Amino acid sequence: MKIYGIFGDHCSPISDTTILSSMSVGTDLFSHVKTQLPYALVAAAISTGLYVIFGFIM
Repeated sequence: MKIYGIFGDHCSPISDTTILSSMSVGTDLFSHVKTQLPYALVAAAISTGLYVIFGFIM
């Protein structure tokens, strides 16, 4: 599922997009991961919930 790949990109400190975005704004890598983690967790929880709900409906 594509959402989990995006989740890993936002939450992993070894992801290329995470490293590049933290370098481009000049922040610490782990600080950037900590700020992105709540948003990624909310999006993953909503996506998982909708996936389960629509799986039962359809």
